[in-house]
Amino acid sequence: MANNLSLLLPLLLFSCLLVSSALAASPSLPDDLRLPSSVDFPLTHAEKLIRALNLFPKDASPELDASAPDHGDKRIVERSFAFPTLSDGVSVDDLGHHAGYYRLPNTHGARMFYFFFESRHSKKDPVVIWLTGGPGCSSELALFYENGPFHIADNMSLVWNNFGWDQASNLIYVDQPTGTGFSYSSDRRDIRHNENGVSNDLYDFLQAFFSEHPEYADNDFYITGESYAGHYIPAFASRVHQGNKANEGIHINLKGFAIGNGLTDPEIQYKAYTDYALDMGIISTSDYKRINKYYPPCQLAIKLCGTSGTISCLASYLVCNTIFNSIMRIAGTTNYYDIRKPCVGDLCYDFSNMEKFLNLKSVRETLGVGNIDFVSCSPTVYQALLTDWMRNLEVGIPALLEDGINMLIYAGEYDLICNWLGNSRWVHSMEWSGQKDFVSSSEVPFMVDGVEAGVLKSHGPLSFLKVHDAGHMVPMDQPNAALEMLKRWTQGKLAEIPSELGRADH
Repeated sequence: MANNLSLLLPLLLFSCLLVSSALAASPSLPDDLRLPSSVDFPLTHAEKLIRALNLFPKDASPELDASAPDHGDKRIVERSFAFPTLSDGVSVDDLGHHAGYYRLPNTHGARMFYFFFESRHSKKDPVVIWLTGGPGCSSELALFYENGPFHIADNMSLVWNNFGWDQASNLIYVDQPTGTGFSYSSDRRDIRHNENGVSNDLYDFLQAFFSEHPEYADNDFYITGESYAGHYIPAFASRVHQGNKANEGIHINLKGFAIGNGLTDPEIQYKAYTDYALDMGIISTSDYKRINKYYPPCQLAIKLCGTSGTISCLASYLVCNTIFNSIMRIAGTTNYYDIRKPCVGDLCYDFSNMEKFLNLKSVRETLGVGNIDFVSCSPTVYQALLTDWMRNLEVGIPALLEDGINMLIYAGEYDLICNWLGNSRWVHSMEWSGQKDFVSSSEVPFMVDGVEAGVLKSHGPLSFLKVHDAGHMVPMDQPNAALEMLKRWTQGKLAEIPSELGRADH
């Protein structure tokens, strides 16, 4: 992608000039409107985001892929396992934990890696798939630090997570797109550049997974994830629904999809950056007015990008991220994933134990991944999806709602980068048959153990939950509330008000 990007830069800069020229022709816009000289270019931005998670921005080399496991022409190869550092003495059979590789069709040699954890309570529980964003970050981030069965201790042992989502579901984590985590290919042509490729790969994987595990095929199925999965999830849900309608392969019992602190409708969400930053005291009123001058060219660039643009979408990425970067130059060391916390240097979180753990020889042997590099977050995947970044993925959601597929948008209130305000605005502005009733519906408290854990708004298949005392990674910051959210949502009880409160008080 680096070579491709160098070829595209002249066209990208030309596209930026087109945006600037269009703005200059408008007398209503300021004369000094221009990109600052300190604008972050894609690779720099990707590396900053990756380092902010205390992860090393490294891509697996195709030359190293010869050491990766090769299972020939088998579609899916899976093994039951127990991590060697899990000290409870449970057997592989007792755990119901699986890891596997799926040979992706319609590729030159891509293999998708996944974990599957059976529910701790019942195989009849819903099947839930989790997708981490980035784009290009491994779902092992969520597995070990958010909602997986266990966490990693500093001595590299595993500790059971009492709030793991396997308490209420049969849980799948997928390393996707190709080039993320343990997923790999020896051919760079297998790197995906848009949601069509991403969603088709995931749909093909599901078909193989339910073929391998037919006992789960009739279970309720839910798609979940966070951050850039705000792009992945609507496209994936639409692909599953389309496959069901066309009677493709195995029918997947899709009941709903949930996005946590996601990026879904950039035009609305980028406008919310300055409003959120001003409301939270990150910037001043004069900063607000100055930075808002960048929004008109951002908005125009997004419109030029549309739903299928290429070069114009790269231009919109540069123009629009000037808004976020301008806020961060003022915010300094503030953690943009959780504004309550400072970043120490460039590092906002310490997720380094994940890479240490997954590089242990005993762990690799248990998982059957050979010597392939584990790529926690991939700059190559990030850059490959730059033409996808500014596209509006909200457009496919109304059709899903109209067919009764449930959608939950939830957001921690202290996240800046995919803040609750922008998410709330696009959800409220989305046109569908229930829009008026959703907008006029009352907010109710989301109570967990007698304490208000958030504020919920619901109508029909649509729910929006603002989660208190949480940043970008809600299941990490509020694990109990996140598990309760999953339980109630999948049981159709999310909008129920605890009887002791009653509706009259709210």
